[in-house]
Amino acid sequence: MASYVGFLLLLFMVAKAMDVSYDGRAITFDGKRKILFSGSIHYPRSTAEMWPSLIKKAKEGGLDVIETYVFWNAHEPQYRQYDFTGNLDLVRFIKTVQNEGLKAMLRIGPYVCAEWNYGGFPVWLHNIPGIEFRTNNPQFENEMKNFTTLIVDMMNHEKLFASQGGPIILAQIENEYGNILSSYGDDGKQYVDWCANLAQSYQIGIPWVMCQQDNAPDPMLNSCNGFYCDQFYPNSQNKPKMWTENWTGWFKNWGGQIPHRTAEDVAFAVARFFQFGGTYQNYYMYHGGTNFGRTSGGPYITTSYDYDAPLDEYGNLNQPKWGHLKKLHEVLKSIEDVLVHGHRRDVDYGNMVTATIYNYGGKSACFLGNANNSYDATINFQNNQYNVSAWSVSILPDCQQETYSTAKVNVQTSVLVKKENEGADNDDESYNLNWHWRNEPFQQMKNGKLVGNVALSAPQLLDQKVVTNGTSDYLWYITSVNVDDNDDNIWTKKDVKLKINTNGHVLHAFVNGKHAGSQYAQNGQYQFSFETDVKLKGGDNEISLLSATVGLPNYGAFFDNVEVGIGGPIHLVTHDESGDEVVKNITQNVWNYKIGLHGENVKHYDNKNTLGWFTTGLPTDRIFTWYKTKFNSPIGNDPVVVDLSGLGKGQAWVNGNNIGRYWPSYLADENGCSPTCVFRGAYTSQKCVTGCGKPTQQWYHVPRSFLNDDEENELVLFEEMGGHPFNVRFSTVTIGKICANAYEGNTLELSCNQDQVISEVKFASFGQPQGQCGSFKKSQCEAPNTLQNLKDQCLGKSSCSVLISEKSLGSTGCNVEQNRLAVEAVCAATVSNYAKKKK
Repeated sequence: MASYVGFLLLLFMVAKAMDVSYDGRAITFDGKRKILFSGSIHYPRSTAEMWPSLIKKAKEGGLDVIETYVFWNAHEPQYRQYDFTGNLDLVRFIKTVQNEGLKAMLRIGPYVCAEWNYGGFPVWLHNIPGIEFRTNNPQFENEMKNFTTLIVDMMNHEKLFASQGGPIILAQIENEYGNILSSYGDDGKQYVDWCANLAQSYQIGIPWVMCQQDNAPDPMLNSCNGFYCDQFYPNSQNKPKMWTENWTGWFKNWGGQIPHRTAEDVAFAVARFFQFGGTYQNYYMYHGGTNFGRTSGGPYITTSYDYDAPLDEYGNLNQPKWGHLKKLHEVLKSIEDVLVHGHRRDVDYGNMVTATIYNYGGKSACFLGNANNSYDATINFQNNQYNVSAWSVSILPDCQQETYSTAKVNVQTSVLVKKENEGADNDDESYNLNWHWRNEPFQQMKNGKLVGNVALSAPQLLDQKVVTNGTSDYLWYITSVNVDDNDDNIWTKKDVKLKINTNGHVLHAFVNGKHAGSQYAQNGQYQFSFETDVKLKGGDNEISLLSATVGLPNYGAFFDNVEVGIGGPIHLVTHDESGDEVVKNITQNVWNYKIGLHGENVKHYDNKNTLGWFTTGLPTDRIFTWYKTKFNSPIGNDPVVVDLSGLGKGQAWVNGNNIGRYWPSYLADENGCSPTCVFRGAYTSQKCVTGCGKPTQQWYHVPRSFLNDDEENELVLFEEMGGHPFNVRFSTVTIGKICANAYEGNTLELSCNQDQVISEVKFASFGQPQGQCGSFKKSQCEAPNTLQNLKDQCLGKSSCSVLISEKSLGSTGCNVEQNRLAVEAVCAATVSNYAKKKK
């Protein structure tokens, strides 16, 4: 009996195995062509506890596939020391995808770019003798093969490839190498072939992809990355048209403004891609998440990796983008067979206006596209007249009725607010945090001897990567300069300047235990010159320089060789009695190197570390200060954030978890922001920006899984530049109000969070309302009872559906092509929900 059950189980497992292949039209499952919508969700940029919700929301948004990179430096931070725990549990992530019934694409790389520190490479890799990254180099290829094999074997062991019945349908080797291949010459071409051969050698039974790789050798699939990929075509007619990265927004840089990409423009790009033969499209990002710890690259990429994605940093629906794309997916799925099998015919109307007709099995599906950024087109198509807005695509599933237009958003806009922590035992919306503090020592020598552990000494200035192996943002360069103790010594009697050229991002200089000055590179540049006045004494003078990085480079040819740290030269400069300049070059002094901060090494951020903290005399606006406080977990289930405005620059920990670098003192440029964002016209990361003159990032994500429900939590800050913690507040992120301006003929879904209801309808007008969310105005053309109608349908409910029609909302008396319904409503927690939260 047992053997029979085992046989049935084996038969079931074999039956679940899927043959994933491709032809010139699409990816195929067991020979059947499929349209596939995919979204990037990077497992280390959220927590394992968040994964089920994120993936479920992706599925509800119409996705078929979840795409992720594999992050080498996270999994092998030190040579042959591996970590696949917590939010690095790749197997658990893939199984979470599988449990939701979705497929996965595994982009092993192992170079990822991804605005991730050092492009995903472990820093120790740089220090292997003779190594050259991403080229025909045996040392690099050996290490890359070792890690790639580790990942493939892990997936094989867990039977996670589709050929084994698992969810992984596609794998990727390398990443965007075609962008830089020419810099590596023939060695680069040989490396591409080596990568392809390595991938094929694993025989995992699914296709391999090389994105941005026009010369990807067969059978490797090549694909497009960018804001628009409708004009991309693969390097073989036997390969499908694939888009592995549709950039849904853009990342943020410290000191930069906040980029946005409209829902209309993303939908336009997707619709044009499918209009012209695309069948696999991935959103990069679908959920961006958070660069916890020191994982952000760049340099100067922020801790937030929100990316203006359909799911925001905290996992909330980013409406209207999420909903507008969901409707697009539904329409395209409804014509899947026609798109993947049908004959395609394009009609050019001129002025960048086109029609595309697909015919298959007696059915037709059509696209009307207008890529002109200012001209609204009226065209006669198959004996019917259609208006096609500038920079839009209309989809006619039956080639008669427009079902979807990328320019017409028929879903709500959710306006999210930060609600201050009420505290588990505090009914007030504001409360005072009690702060403790301690100094971070910066005197590195006492009585002529070095304090603490010295990593190494060398008669030269070393690249910071060589010394730290990526274990800290901080590296001390320490030397001693002897000055004769003579009454007429110009070094003690005259003004002296310390001049330093550095490749670091931030430099702090100390002479004889006193702070001499600090400076950081502007706009994330790799080099700057530092100059400050110093006072020398007779005898030995301690010169201690702390170099700090803010994310290592992650992109470009030879990015791995970009030096960081203090490169020199370093000069002490004074003048003799005649006024002539006298220079003491200390570049080739013996330099002693200490890795990291004292507080890092002894773990001041560990809540078990309670000794040595002061409770009085709280210092402010002082560099190198540690702060800590206790706080209660915010009530409810909404995402938690902490406001770190008022602080300078540093890192933050909650209950020992590093929630990332902070730098609210670095303000964005005051010029260049747009009060409104026009979706028409090609998008760039500078097109629609906000936040001028403000901190690039003020709020920092604290995942619920980092918090203690039944006891106090601890926040620890290392303040590097000088600031104060008085503005620090914990809040939850929730929906404050919802708005919509949807078109007649659609059903409008209005929804608050699960613990909220629609408490007020502030505006509702059906007809030809004017303005936008927060400033809607009625026109003379309006159904008279719209506001009361909406109140009757929606007040007191968590969500409601409104049919936008004259039959449902009343006659407008307007002689127009299409009426609209504008709504502004308030979401609020009910008393009963609040009581449940308190429990």
